[in-house]
Amino acid sequence: MEKDLRFSFSHVLVCSVAIWVLFSCNNPSGKGTTGMNILYPTPLPDSIPIPFLPGIVSGDSLDFNSVFSPDGKSFYFSRTENNQSHIYTIHHNGQNWNSPTRATFSNSLYSDADPTFGVDGKLYFISNRPKDQLDSLIDFDIWFVNPSPQGDWEEPINLGSINSDSSEFYISFTKTGNLYFASSRAGGFGAEDIYVSKWDDGQYSTPVNLGNAINSQKSEYDPCISINGDFIIYTSTNREDTFGKGDLYGSTVDQKGAWSQSFNLGKDFNTKSREFCAYITPDSKYFFFSSEGNVKWMDAKLLLEQFTKRSK
Repeated sequence: MEKDLRFSFSHVLVCSVAIWVLFSCNNPSGKGTTGMNILYPTPLPDSIPIPFLPGIVSGDSLDFNSVFSPDGKSFYFSRTENNQSHIYTIHHNGQNWNSPTRATFSNSLYSDADPTFGVDGKLYFISNRPKDQLDSLIDFDIWFVNPSPQGDWEEPINLGSINSDSSEFYISFTKTGNLYFASSRAGGFGAEDIYVSKWDDGQYSTPVNLGNAINSQKSEYDPCISINGDFIIYTSTNREDTFGKGDLYGSTVDQKGAWSQSFNLGKDFNTKSREFCAYITPDSKYFFFSSEGNVKWMDAKLLLEQFTKRSK
């Protein structure tokens, strides 16, 4: 595992999305029309990934992770500065995307990253901030913020029932609220594994490991679950079929809930670098991921073709 990829810690952090009919990951509000009026910047990408908004989102720093707000007028991403990661946002003023500003809840004393919207409209993220005054563990937990009546965000709340004494990374939701994430907790197959906690009767169930069809003795992180829960994209490192430091992989689930053996998405998506934080826009037009210090995007058709073949 490459050290210090995002923070000055020996952790690999872990994204969100939607393909409209067949599959989708982290549709921000769970509603069928959300985010359908995104005003994309030009030039628009084709099948070759390009940096998203160079000089605004993709800059000289390590920029990663991506998610549009439910109304499609804001875009959130993570940026590493001075060995800390913070969450930034840009807004569309009707003509252009403005310069990034740090999210009000992203504390300068700690590292925050991996923002994504839940089906409940809350903004979820990870942070190494302490749970309370007695918390001395330096690990990453899942947190969330509620929208405030003033149009901003309230104070962060720790998602206590999911978190452990180890680090939790990256969050992705199905339309029913089931929460997929990565964790370095004890009992997994490798350094980090992917887990699911189901939303049941108003609360999250005990997280369950997705098993060895997806997880391995290596690192698995950045899960992106389809809105129907039947498809997943994630990153894994140092596998025998890898193209680089970390590749994007996919898997589908059958009617009995069994995951298929995962497969590498191939050279159209993976390079000698590390690819992570997969995200498909809510209108299914574009595929986002992070690579070479930038947030990149490309036409989503190739990705849809990959899984259309697998679903036959």
